[in-house]
Amino acid sequence: MKQAIKYSDEPLEARVINDFLPSPENLILKEKKRRVTLTLTEKSLDFFKGAAKKHGASYQAMIRRLIDYYVANQA
Repeated sequence: MKQAIKYSDEPLEARVINDFLPSPENLILKEKKRRVTLTLTEKSLDFFKGAAKKHGASYQAMIRRLIDYYVANQA
C-alpha cells in the first residue's frame, strides 16, 4: 500500500455555510386535492401514460403537476 501524502504547507480557508435546505417535513406536499372528471383525447392520454411508465410515475400526478405549473405561471 502506498504511503498517504500529507499536505502541510497549504493555507486552510474554511467558512461556515448556513443550512439552507428545508426540513423533510417541509418537503411533503399536503395540498388539498379535489376529484374531478376530465375528458382527454386518446393521443394526450397515451402520451402521459407512456411518459409515466417510462419514469415510474403516475400519469394522473404528471397531469396534476402540469396543471399546477401552468396555474403558478399565470399568477
